[in-house]
Amino acid sequence: MNLNQTELSGYLQIFWQFSWPEWIIFSLVINVFLYLFSTGLYIFIEKTCRKTQLQEKNHPVTRSDFYLSLMTVLCNSLVMLLGAFLWKNGWITPGENKSIAGILAEVAALLFLMDFLMYLFHFAAHLPFFYKILHGKHHEHVSTNLLSLFVLHPFETIGFGLMMLALLISYDFSVISISIYLLLNLIWGTIGHLNREFFPASFDRFFVGTTRFHNQHHLDESKNFGFYTSIWDRLFGTYK
Repeated sequence: MNLNQTELSGYLQIFWQFSWPEWIIFSLVINVFLYLFSTGLYIFIEKTCRKTQLQEKNHPVTRSDFYLSLMTVLCNSLVMLLGAFLWKNGWITPGENKSIAGILAEVAALLFLMDFLMYLFHFAAHLPFFYKILHGKHHEHVSTNLLSLFVLHPFETIGFGLMMLALLISYDFSVISISIYLLLNLIWGTIGHLNREFFPASFDRFFVGTTRFHNQHHLDESKNFGFYTSIWDRLFGTYK
């Protein structure tokens, strides 16, 4: 079964014709929407999920965290603009629209590769020099709240984005695969920073990076650096 390639090409043609002011507005609108989607999803799960809290209280929402979360939105917008620049200059070439199986394979590849790259990046961010200037602010959230996912140093946000762009340069992933991956990434990050266990305990045996898995990292910063899975922590001896 193949998806409609003509329809996708039409969308790409529209984006190709965007002026840079239009790209700036588009990237800001998209990233503000994703920010609101993430915080809204967090609130919805917190209000409807009956599972026991992992820690007694959520981390308080502060003004500085709010401003830093908005900076993360701006940085994500800059990464999106850089991606558009690389696309318009031939560095990134979206692949031909593929079958459902092909799209699923590409999404799985993106999850697997980004999980590995983020493990390395996250581990490096915990080295004393980088931790002090980059990652320490995020770990002020020993417990978490609806903004924890976005409380990142700008260099961290841009670093994650550059890893994604490097993969897109190295292989022609389809637009649909990229879009699905980015949505899953946002949902996973939101769920990972809940203060409630979202996944059944049995998921741990399948190497899934559950909410409790990441919560343990906020409690013990020397363990559980993975994001989607616990594979790399188990492999490199940092699993708890």
